[in-house]
Amino acid sequence: MSGTENRRPLASRGTGWAKTLTRWLAATSITPNQISMASMVFASLSGAGFWLAGSADGIQRPVLLILAALFCQMRLLCNLFDGMVAIEAGKHASDGAFWNEFPDRIADILILVGVGYAVGLPTLGWAAAGLSILTAYVRELGRACGQPADFSGPMAKPHRMAAVTAAAALSLLEPLWGGRNDALTAALWVIAIGAAVTALRRSARLVRKLRR
Repeated sequence: MSGTENRRPLASRGTGWAKTLTRWLAATSITPNQISMASMVFASLSGAGFWLAGSADGIQRPVLLILAALFCQMRLLCNLFDGMVAIEAGKHASDGAFWNEFPDRIADILILVGVGYAVGLPTLGWAAAGLSILTAYVRELGRACGQPADFSGPMAKPHRMAAVTAAAALSLLEPLWGGRNDALTAALWVIAIGAAVTALRRSARLVRKLRR
């Protein structure tokens, strides 16, 4: 993990359960970089779960959707604790900046492309993943230009994962109206369009700051 200048503002950092888990992790041999790497493992499991759920029937489909949503949230927890262990627990590594960013981009691809294949729209999944990466690129471009990291939305990383998780939950109810993958398809469109808006918004904000 890198320093505090590139940390997303998260209210969960101040919660008691997060601080307790951080102290426990800090007391082990687990490093922040290993936690970051674990996020890619959870993302791959989430993406695979969505992909398999797309063609699953019977009890297998809801089980896969629940697991995919849980692994998606585990990915976010890894994103939380790698930084807390690195900064609050003082276990920052010299290569932390790489592991702070690289796994997040891989995780976005794995999850969103998995959803795309699940709903039979792989192109939309890749588009959502690509636009999500673009939002991060603009943020890091701003930092390279000497500006503070811009974590603004409307479709930053936490928002993308919330949309995917909510869509998985709604998918469990689709048999009530005879639907199939409607919620996941809608979520992909929301993420793709929202990420495009986010990248444009961050770009405009960056240009305004540089012109001052």
